[in-house]
Amino acid sequence: MKDYVVGVDLGGTKISCAISDLKGRVIAQSTIPTLAEEGENAVLDRIIKSIDTVITEAKVKTNEVKAIGIGSPGPLDSKKGIIITTPNLPFKDFDLVKPIVDYFSIPVYLDNDANVAAIGEFMFGAGKGTENMIYITVSTGVGGGAILNGKIFRGSTCNALEVGHTTVFPGGPRCGCGNIGCLEAVSSGTAIGRRANEAVNSKVETSLRNYEKVTSYEVFKEAEKGDAVSQKILDEALTYLGIGVANIIASFDPEKVIIGGGVSKGGDIVFKKVQEVVNERCFKVMSDNCKIEPAGLGTEAGVIGALALAIMESE
Repeated sequence: MKDYVVGVDLGGTKISCAISDLKGRVIAQSTIPTLAEEGENAVLDRIIKSIDTVITEAKVKTNEVKAIGIGSPGPLDSKKGIIITTPNLPFKDFDLVKPIVDYFSIPVYLDNDANVAAIGEFMFGAGKGTENMIYITVSTGVGGGAILNGKIFRGSTCNALEVGHTTVFPGGPRCGCGNIGCLEAVSSGTAIGRRANEAVNSKVETSLRNYEKVTSYEVFKEAEKGDAVSQKILDEALTYLGIGVANIIASFDPEKVIIGGGVSKGGDIVFKKVQEVVNERCFKVMSDNCKIEPAGLGTEAGVIGALALAIMESE
């Protein structure tokens, strides 16, 4: 009986791998450094080694594994199993799936990390029990994934829900992607940190000057203590995040929008502001029906999502 799946969370610094039963209960887990600087084939070998390790540790035979799911930063082509290019990994138009299928003779499914986290939240996290759910991650960048009618929605080029690159502030700063006023350029943890450093390097009075290095973490900390500059930076960033969420609700009419990533750990201040903006900007029937909640899987979202991808795709 094929009663098990393997999930791989491929990141720029580490490869997390787990094996679970078809209910997502983890039996064995392994984390090793990616060592991206060693190149494409070395990273591929380390992924294969990780999969081998968890199968062996779980005392499971290879022919009992139904599928392998892999979550990776994009852009990628999930239909062809190719990683097109990604900043912190050495892959360029690299066929990741075929060599793993050849090695294990098990079906392998590849998807971008935001989609994988969305599937994980849908099956095992805060989105459990929904049919239509949007996941947004707000950290260094802003990404997203959509579950529509119980299925992951990928779009025609497998790049749907690049919500970080929707325009929310046409006169705003230039984004890393080249566009002006992207959600990512005004609401990500990176954007909050950048605004804070601009304040520190100006003549404005702020307690952010008490730190050697200022990131979004310090902005949340000082805003809570009453620093007016930190409060204003957050108010602006979270207003734009609220606009992004309102646009998503108007487009997809989901039951839930789940927000994960570092910025979501800011807690009440984040969710209150986003909800306030959504209430102002959405049709009441849609905003009343849609719950905006923090993600439930925390740091395990990547690997649990990869297991969920393997389960969903092999059903």
